[in-house]
Amino acid sequence: MDLFDSTTTSTTGVPTTGAGSPLAVRMRPTSLDEVAGQSHLLVPGSPLRRLVEPAGESSRRAAPGSVILWGPPGTGKTTLAYLIATSSARRFVELSAVTAGVKDVRAVIEDARRRLTTSGGETVLFIDEVHRFSKSQQDALLPSVENRWVTLVAATTENPSFSVNSPLLSRSLLLTLRPLTTDDVRALVQRAVTDPRGLDGSVTLDDDALEHLLRLAGGDARKALTILEAAAGAVLSDSPADTEGDGPDPARVDLDAMERAVDVAAVRYDRDGDQHYDVISAFIKSMRGSDVDASLHYLARMIAAGEDPRFIARRIVIAAAEEVGMADPSALQTATAAAHAVALIGMPEASLVLAEAVVHVATAPKSNASYTAIGAALADVRAGKAGPVPAHLRDAHYAGAKGIGHGVGYRYAHDEAHAVASQQYLPDDLVGTTYYTPSDRGFERSVGERLERVRQILRGS
Repeated sequence: MDLFDSTTTSTTGVPTTGAGSPLAVRMRPTSLDEVAGQSHLLVPGSPLRRLVEPAGESSRRAAPGSVILWGPPGTGKTTLAYLIATSSARRFVELSAVTAGVKDVRAVIEDARRRLTTSGGETVLFIDEVHRFSKSQQDALLPSVENRWVTLVAATTENPSFSVNSPLLSRSLLLTLRPLTTDDVRALVQRAVTDPRGLDGSVTLDDDALEHLLRLAGGDARKALTILEAAAGAVLSDSPADTEGDGPDPARVDLDAMERAVDVAAVRYDRDGDQHYDVISAFIKSMRGSDVDASLHYLARMIAAGEDPRFIARRIVIAAAEEVGMADPSALQTATAAAHAVALIGMPEASLVLAEAVVHVATAPKSNASYTAIGAALADVRAGKAGPVPAHLRDAHYAGAKGIGHGVGYRYAHDEAHAVASQQYLPDDLVGTTYYTPSDRGFERSVGERLERVRQILRGS
C-alpha cells in the first residue's frame, strides 16, 4: 500500500492513519468535499457520487459495479478507491499489479463470494497499476466483475484503451481524472500547513518557496506533500527549543530551506510571467538558429519548471513547419509523432520524446520558404487580389456546366509529358505571380531545381 501505514487497518480493511504516517497520508481526503480538482466527476448524481454516497439499497444497485480510474500520478486515484470502500462500510482489499498473481486474484474473489452469500457484505477490490496485469490476470477478474461479486476499482496511469483488455474495459465504467491545476495543489499545500492532521501551523511557507514547491510537484499532490514534509522536517529540526513554555514559534520554510530539503536547485522560471515568454522565445530562436545545445538547455528549463509537455510539443511542431519546412519534410513528421507520443505516455518519459524532436528540428537544414509563401498568398487574398477561377478549371460535373464553358479546354496533367500541362491556373489578375521561392538547402534544393522546369512548362516556354 503506497501511502498508508500498512501496520494499521480499520475493521473494513481500509488502512488508517497514525501520528507517524506520512503527511500525504494524514492529509488524504475523508470525503468527496475534500477531493482536489476532478469537479467533472463530482457533480450531483454522477456515477462516482453514487458509488461513494449511496442513499440506500436501491441507489447502490443503480450505481456502477466496477470502475477504472485513469489519470496521472497524484491526482487522487487511490483516494477515490478508499472513499468508495469506506462508504457503507464495504470491505476493502488492495492488490498491487506489480506483485500479485492470478492465484492471489482468485483467492480474493472466492473470499468475496463467500462473504457475499453468507453475510451480505460487499468487497471493494482495489488494484493499483492494473495496466501491469497480464491478459490472463485481467481475464481472471471478468466473472467477478460481471456478477458483481466484488466492486472492482482499478487504477492506471496508462491509456486503458491500450493497457486493459476490451472485455474488462467494456464491463467497467471508465473515469478519467484530470491533472491537478497549480491552484489545486496550492490549496492542498496551504491546508496541510495549517490543518491539525498535517503540520498544524508549526511552519510558515514563504511565497517563493511555495512557488518552487508547486513547480517541482508538477500537478502531483502526493509529490507536493512529500516535498513539503521534507522541508518542514528540516527547518523544525534546526529550530531552537521552546524555553518560555508558551510553545515554539512557527519555523520558517524559505526558498533555501526548500532547495536543501529536496536537493534541487530552484529554476528561475515563472510560467505566468516574463520569464515564461523569455524562455520559450529563446527555445524557438535556438532551434531556428540550429544551436542544438541551447535548444536542449531551454527544453530542460521548461521541463524542470513543470511546463505542460503538450505546450512544448506544439511549439516544436510549429518550428518544424515554420523554420525547417521543405528543407527537411521529415522534421514535421517527427514533431507530429512526438506530439502524439507526449499525449499518450505523459511525463517523465515524454521528456525523451521531446528531446528527440528538438534535436531533429535544431539540426535540420532550415527554410522558411513555405512560411513566406503562404504569408504572401494570404496578403494578396486579403487585399482583394483574387478574381474568378479560370473557366477551364471550374467544376464541370453537373448538367449544363459545359454549356456555360466550365471545364472546356482543360488539359489533364497525367496525359501530358512529365505530368505537367501548359495551361493557366491562377486567376487572370494574378498571372505570373510567384509566391514560393525554395532555398538551396537540404531537400528543398532538389525541389527548386524541379520547380524551375515545371514553371517553364506551365508558361509554355
